[in-house]
Amino acid sequence: MVTRQDIFAYTEDNFGITPVYTFKRNPKYAILKNRQGKWFGLVMNVPQNRLGLTGTTELEILDVKVDLELASILRDKPGYLAGYHMNKEHWISIILNQATDAHSLFQLLDGSYELVTNK
Repeated sequence: MVTRQDIFAYTEDNFGITPVYTFKRNPKYAILKNRQGKWFGLVMNVPQNRLGLTGTTELEILDVKVDLELASILRDKPGYLAGYHMNKEHWISIILNQATDAHSLFQLLDGSYELVTNK
C-alpha cells in the first residue's frame, strides 16, 4: 500500500519537493508544487460519495496530471477516477489502498511533474 508519507518521501528524494498545506478547511490536503509553483500532485482525504462511489468512508487519493489519452485509459481501470477537485480531462485521482501499484503511481507522479515543469 502506498501512503501519503511514501509519496512525500518520493517527491523529496526525487524532486526536492515537500508538501504545502494551504487549505484551512481541509488541513490534510497536501499540494505538491514544482519550483515554478505549478501543481503536479494533490494528496487528499475525501469521502467516497464525493468521488461518485457508494459510502461515506474517507479515502486517501492522489491527483496527478496526465495527457488526455492516458487519462481516458486509466479512468477505465479500478482505483482510477476523474480528477477530484481538478480539471477532469487532464487530471486523474488514484485511490491509495491495498491495490495501489507503487511503481505505476510513482511513474504517474514523475509524468505529472514533467508535464507541468516542461510547459
